[in-house]
Amino acid sequence: MHSIPFSSIQEGGSAPTPTSFPQSFDERPSKAKVPAVNISSSVSVPSREPLVLKNKAPRWHEQLQCWCLNFKGRVTVASVKNFQLAAAVDPSHNIPAAVQETTILQFGKIGKDIFTMDYCYPLSAFQAFAICLSSFDTKPACE
Repeated sequence: MHSIPFSSIQEGGSAPTPTSFPQSFDERPSKAKVPAVNISSSVSVPSREPLVLKNKAPRWHEQLQCWCLNFKGRVTVASVKNFQLAAAVDPSHNIPAAVQETTILQFGKIGKDIFTMDYCYPLSAFQAFAICLSSFDTKPACE
């Protein structure tokens, strides 16, 4: 399995994690081949569907007369690089609306060349950082 399963956001759901590692960092590597650990076979996961993330839609702010995302004070500078991601959920999965609207990753500007990144399970820090880095490549440099 090379993706986060959709079941990780369901109530009582979990993401597969290895129960043991084939080699300790303290041991010297041997020339013998170590069999690969098949994570998906060691953990029972009810759904094999990957978790798909979507951009949260901005809401119209009547006083400011513009489209805004609520970063709850964590992002302070308007930027084309600011974004929030939530799970893209199929209505057939019967996921509560509160869970569907949960922000899994948010990234935004807080100063000149200074950004903030907030993430939560099921993303790892590495995955969240990689997603945020990709926003620098796809959006215009001018603001």
